Amino acid sequence: MTTKQSGTYFPAGVVEEFLPRIGRVVEIKDHQLAVFLASDGTIFAADNHTPHPKGGPLAEGIVSGHYLYDPLYDWKIDLTTGLVQAPDNGQVQMYPVKVENGQVWIEI
Repeated sequence: MTTKQSGTYFPAGVVEEFLPRIGRVVEIKDHQLAVFLASDGTIFAADNHTPHPKGGPLAEGIVSGHYLYDPLYDWKIDLTTGLVQAPDNGQVQMYPVKVENGQVWIEI
């Protein structure tokens, strides 16, 4: 694990383990995260829980650009901010991600 001033980064796997536009569940400490590899190579990590009142997982969603389409409610979520796009509203907790030597690290 690598320590950073604002938090601690934990290994989440190697880049090749993440399929483009498809979520993967990663558990770090007591957090279940949904990790997504966008078509441009950017990796995003979010809580694996939709902000929709009825709840549900996010890892089964589909990524288009830097947006995630919630698998149950079709909410559009900006993966750079975690904000749900209008006409819906809400926010998903996002986590900083870095890649070093092919290893994906997520800050908790």
